[in-house]
This record gives sequence, structure tokens and C-alpha cells, in this order.
Amino acid sequence: MSQSTLPTYDADQLAGLLATLPGVDGVELKLTVPRADQRTVARNLGIDSIDARIRQVAFIDTLDLRASAAGVVVRARRTQNKPGDVTVKLRPMLPSDVPAGLREVPGFKIEVDASPVGYTCSCSVTAEVSDKKVKQLLAGERELADVLTETQRGLLNDRLPEDVAISDLRVLGPVHLLKAKFAPEGYPRSMVAEVWLLPGGGQILELSTKVPPQEAFYAAAETKVFLADRGVDLGAPQELKTKSALAALAQADAPKE
Repeated sequence: MSQSTLPTYDADQLAGLLATLPGVDGVELKLTVPRADQRTVARNLGIDSIDARIRQVAFIDTLDLRASAAGVVVRARRTQNKPGDVTVKLRPMLPSDVPAGLREVPGFKIEVDASPVGYTCSCSVTAEVSDKKVKQLLAGERELADVLTETQRGLLNDRLPEDVAISDLRVLGPVHLLKAKFAPEGYPRSMVAEVWLLPGGGQILELSTKVPPQEAFYAAAETKVFLADRGVDLGAPQELKTKSALAALAQADAPKE
């Protein structure tokens, strides 16, 4: 697909997205950039790596990734000069399927992630945790249950497969990433660039911007035109950041024969 060709959703995808938008808190438009194009895209968009904040991210799952296969992702995160946090995310999760009372819980969010090839709606509960506790969790010095809120533990117990308990989950990672917020010239919104450095030398560059649900379609069209005009190949294969990171971490942590 050429750089000037703009991918579009089919009728079923559009119908599903239209039905989902009224019940979500926001939409995040995402695009991953192939490794070979990353330096050129960063230059064309004016991304300065010196402005990036260092983050450390780990996922908590079984080595065979049974939690993520069941639609639950547990993430622990450390951010330079900030408190840490732990997130439990359920996906897919439509607004109509959100458990009663969950929307009132602090740290709850339901959001659509949309890329040129499709979209996913998910809900999550994020809790701030001291950096010291997250560091201990990643080092194996603290149990996951000790840093989860009661709501997060309930979500995990309800969603995990019957043969997987919270105590069966283990830390995968961490990986390091650089996150930079920037304001591209000629674009009316701020963007975020994240570079994930994966085990084995893998590297993911994801560009994203968050918009209110009512602006999603206009913002998506505007963003596609802006990126295509700056040489970003919108037809390039898209890499699912969390899925790729989980696979790379599970392989790196697997017992060596």
C-alpha cells in the first residue's frame, strides 16, 4: 500500500465503532512505525529524544500467557521522578458489559484504541503505588496481591482462567521505554511517541494521540492526512505493543534447555 493511500474500516467495523463510542471515556489513535522507518519518521515529525521520560514496564502473567489469552493484562510501571502504578486491564470489554459500580471506582477508564487496521475497546483500573513497592515487586521481593487494590483483585479473580490464581502469576520483564510528548508543526493536537526496547533487540515506535469520543472520526481523518503528508506509511504492518512485549518477555524468561 502506498504512503498516500489511507486505510479505511469496513462497514462492520464502522458500525461496531459507532455503537461503542457513546459509552467510552476517550479514544486513543495509535500507529506503529516499522523499524526501518523510525529515524526518518522521528526527524520528519520533530521528535526530540532528549525530551523523553524514562519508564520501566513489567507485565504479570504466566509464562504461557494464560492471563492475556483470557483477556486480562496486568501491568506494573515505574516512571522517572514519579510514583509507580499498577493497572489491571480487561479487553475486549464493551461499555454495556462493564460490571455494575466499576465506573465509580477511582482510576477506572474505558477507552477505545484505534489503529489503521482496527480497534479494541477495553476497561482498566489503575492504582498509584509507591515507586519503592513497584521496585520490590519487579525484584521479586513483594507479592502482586500486596500492591493490588481490592477492586483489582476482584477483577482478576473474576477474569482469570479457573486453573490460574493470582499467586500463579509472575513478573515478566521489565522492559525500558522512552516516552516523549510533542506538538508537531501543522497538527492541532499533541502527540506521544513511545519507543519500547524489547529483549532480543526488538524495538517498537508507537505514535498516539488521545481525543474525545465525539471527535474521533474527524481526528482520525485529520491525523491520517497529516502523517501521510510527512512520509509515514499508513499501510505498514501494525505491531500490537502489549502483545509483542508479552511474547518477547515470556520467551526471554522461559527456562533454558
